[in-house]
Amino acid sequence: MSTLRFKAVEEAMGRKAMPVEIPAERPEAYYAKQVFNRQKMFEYLPKKTFDVLVDAIDNRKPLPRDYADSVAEGMKRWAIDNGARHYTHWFQPLTDGTAEKHDSFIEHDGKGGVVEKFTGKMLVQQEPDASSFPSGGIRNTFEARGYSAWDISSPAFIIGETLCIPTIFISYTGESLDYKTPLLRALNAVDKAGTRVARFFDPEVKHVNAFLGWEQEYFLVDESLYFARPDLALTGRTLMGHESAKNQQLEDHYFGAIPSRVEAFMLDLEIEAHKLGIPVKTRHNEVAPNQFELAPIFEEVNLANDHNLLIMSVMREVGRRHNFRVLLHEKPFAGVNGSGKHNNWSLGTDKGVLLFSPGKTKKENLQFITFVANTMAAVHKHNALIKASIASATNSHRLGANEAPPAIISIFTGTQLGNILEDILNGKVELQLADKEGVTVGVNQIPEILLDSTDRNRTSPFAFVGNRFEFRAMGSPANCATAMLALNAAVADQLNEFAEKVEKRLEKGEELSKVVLDEVKKLIEESRAIHFDGNGYSEEWKEEANKRGLDCETSVPKIFDAYLSKSSKEMFERTGVLSEVELEARNEVKWEMYTKKVQIEARVLGDLAINHILPVAIRYQSMLLDNVKKIIDLFPKEKALDLATDDMATIEKIAEHMKVIKKEVNEMVDARRVANKISGERNKAIAYHDTVVPHMDIIRYHIDKLELMVDNEIWPLPKYRELLFIR
Repeated sequence: MSTLRFKAVEEAMGRKAMPVEIPAERPEAYYAKQVFNRQKMFEYLPKKTFDVLVDAIDNRKPLPRDYADSVAEGMKRWAIDNGARHYTHWFQPLTDGTAEKHDSFIEHDGKGGVVEKFTGKMLVQQEPDASSFPSGGIRNTFEARGYSAWDISSPAFIIGETLCIPTIFISYTGESLDYKTPLLRALNAVDKAGTRVARFFDPEVKHVNAFLGWEQEYFLVDESLYFARPDLALTGRTLMGHESAKNQQLEDHYFGAIPSRVEAFMLDLEIEAHKLGIPVKTRHNEVAPNQFELAPIFEEVNLANDHNLLIMSVMREVGRRHNFRVLLHEKPFAGVNGSGKHNNWSLGTDKGVLLFSPGKTKKENLQFITFVANTMAAVHKHNALIKASIASATNSHRLGANEAPPAIISIFTGTQLGNILEDILNGKVELQLADKEGVTVGVNQIPEILLDSTDRNRTSPFAFVGNRFEFRAMGSPANCATAMLALNAAVADQLNEFAEKVEKRLEKGEELSKVVLDEVKKLIEESRAIHFDGNGYSEEWKEEANKRGLDCETSVPKIFDAYLSKSSKEMFERTGVLSEVELEARNEVKWEMYTKKVQIEARVLGDLAINHILPVAIRYQSMLLDNVKKIIDLFPKEKALDLATDDMATIEKIAEHMKVIKKEVNEMVDARRVANKISGERNKAIAYHDTVVPHMDIIRYHIDKLELMVDNEIWPLPKYRELLFIR
């Protein structure tokens, strides 16, 4: 065994669960301890300032500048009381991650010393360098100015010794350079449009809020093994590696007993999350070995999204404390399930009514079916855009791989809702969902089990699951805002269109319930193509989806074209979420990111193949050749040839695999060089997809074959059987 691999495996086998410092109090005592929430605002702000700030947050309006200094002073005192020495504007550039620049509170006091100071100007607005973040051409290298501005709807928090202030990020010319800005616009749009429609049923509704409950899947790998795999360290996934004889086929890991080391990590993570006001609630083993999941209580979309970005950062930090590396790549290991981030999305009024939850009266159910039908119509109309919102170079390894939702957007409704949709089309308008039915299991000690109104379809990318839709196609490391801004904008646009049609008919004196039902019936008919309750993994569905006119494109660079379609541009323009300039810029970034990620993987794979794998294969081949020579020298010719037959066959197979690897690496390098000279980010990304990626698949195949042949003692990289089982 290679020295590095031997040490890495030895270290991993010797790991024990690290002790976790468990607070003496229960979670409610330290929950949100590091968050400047309303309780802290009330304590640290003057009463008038508190009232004005809360009013601005609740009624979605800007904080008057006159109160900024007062808020800043109170926030600073709270931060310093909790150990903060620096502050930063915390924003979400177009990288899927977050960004921050730390400044200390100190200012000159005019007497040769310093004083800790934090003004309203520092709180409300900062000026990060906009030229060094992806901008898609909006900012040039010599045009550095950009602005971050405080988002009052997401509370500030403390990480370590730094006060973090959630902000948007825009260019000097006003275009958004982040994910938060268009997300807030989309939420504003769905609020206005949703309220407009909700008032048909309850004129007292003032706001409609969008809610999100994300489910975060991830892998853990021992840190020593991680650093012994350059591909993992540099790309987040294994670019080679033959599957382990045992992986997930026994289905014994899913919901199994959590390993003690992992449980210690999870507990530590939960404590840190709760201090930051992140309401993580659920934890469990996922399907693949070393794969796990955590999920929080639902929150308003903007806050939930901030919390998801924050938890991904915190879990990496906590993982290192436990000698783990957290893998958020969608497909870190071949042959086992990859990781997604299910987005459970719903709408609700300010009066506490969930709009995707069936009611007890016909009127409530008419409202329910109205919002369901409009959502289905929006997803149908913009199914290519919805798919583009979750597409990436890394997620392409997971989607459509018979383990995750297919790369075709469809909606699962379940039997009851599906029957109601059909009844409406057929003129039956009872609109009454059945109460939960029960089943018994024939054991006296077990009570009757109540069934939900829908089953679950794990192959559906967008499924109705009782009182919400579960958008299951998003990749594990992605910013939820990419999907949420597209979905909420599309639904807002559809709701506005629906409201206009209903309002015009009401002006003519028609009866409300009849008008609404008529328009809902049209939407159900128009969006029938998106409704599919069957097996999304089947080849038959791919053919059927194509016949239905759904987007079936599989090339990620071409999938991104949906952002620039006429319908997408017009929808984003009508809702005010993204301008044409912003859309074009974002696509430039998406194509560029696709190219760079594939480029990095190709370079790493080429390096490992030539400098790690082939030398070891040659070394083993030489060992076999030496053995064959000794056999020939020792035994008579016929006997020697018989004894050396297997070794000679292995020598030949190794030579064949090495020949293909060398050839494919050279051709991959040439393809990269040609692609790099192509002008235009879209064309370059397509070239990488079409001409570089295929070589990577072939190279991996032959390296994995060599792994089964070369002596285990000299194989240079930790194998799947070592990586996938925490010791």
